Amino acid sequence: MSEAAQINAQVLGAKATAEIAGNEFLAFTLGKEEYGIDILKVQEIRGYEAVTRIANAPEFVKGVVNLRGIIVPIVDMRIKFNLGEPTYDQFTVVIILNIGGRVMGMVVDSVSDVITLSAEQIKPAPEMGTAFNTDYLIGLGTLDERMLILIDIDKLMSSAEMGLIEKIAA
Repeated sequence: MSEAAQINAQVLGAKATAEIAGNEFLAFTLGKEEYGIDILKVQEIRGYEAVTRIANAPEFVKGVVNLRGIIVPIVDMRIKFNLGEPTYDQFTVVIILNIGGRVMGMVVDSVSDVITLSAEQIKPAPEMGTAFNTDYLIGLGTLDERMLILIDIDKLMSSAEMGLIEKIAA
């Protein structure tokens, strides 16, 4: 079983128990930082494959892929967050998200695991010079020596600057 398939199986297993436990996050890396998003927003994880470019799309929109008959826009978060020139290797993955019924993909450097955090392990995000507006942060998750930047993926993907989906009612 490939690493992406194993993580995908882990995601599906985590989804089944997430309703009971809550606060489960898919951990992924962008550059040297580790981020987390709500596991319930993740539909699947795929290896990176070539996309079809769309003319006049913003640079961070890599293009679209045909995912079992659904045309899915693919956003490269490394470009979006200005994390240097992205490289595409065997660890590069696309996290397929389902946000408000809209399917989209985001390219990240790698996916590591699913982490359960208690409310005490999630600290408020300080105002700092992060790569993106802190409005899109849930907080900082701490687990032993690890620190995850927890992203409110609903807000980020529905933001005006992304322009991918209409704003989701809170």
